[in-house]
Amino acid sequence: MSELAWKTDVQLACAGDRDAFARLIRAMQNELYGMARTLLSKDEDCADAIQEAILKAYRSVTRLREPAFFRTWLFRILIRECQQLYRKQRRSSPSDRLPERAALPEQPDLDLREAVNRLDEPLRTLVKLHYYVDLPLAQIALMLDVSEGTLKSRLHRARKKLAGWLNLVESGELGYEC
Repeated sequence: MSELAWKTDVQLACAGDRDAFARLIRAMQNELYGMARTLLSKDEDCADAIQEAILKAYRSVTRLREPAFFRTWLFRILIRECQQLYRKQRRSSPSDRLPERAALPEQPDLDLREAVNRLDEPLRTLVKLHYYVDLPLAQIALMLDVSEGTLKSRLHRARKKLAGWLNLVESGELGYEC
């Protein structure tokens, strides 16, 4: 989709045009799936989060204040849906009743993805968006409505936790001091 067609469809969608909104969603479907897949592990969960995000976006697109940020706005909705679905699954998971801290030392060969999934919510999402999706901090700051400085400190904290869990500090594999 050309830049002009994109801008036109965003304007039309914000004015309530269903077909324009559908064209925008079709143009972004692969990006939406990629983002959801980064944050969730199952395809069914990705589909649920995307569907819910699209529905919420459709219901509120006419209230979008700045049409130029349509993409960022939609990603923010999707990220929140993914986070909500992830939290809901963790609450219903029987493994949540096990002490998380006690399990860590027994697993010296903890996989990086498993370690990232053990991070608390804001850290986990930030690491996945920055390293898995390769988004710059400035764009993530817009999506999450947080300052870049806050993201940098969270990223440092996340790397420090991951390094400790993966025993990278002791083995000298980490490129910086924690």
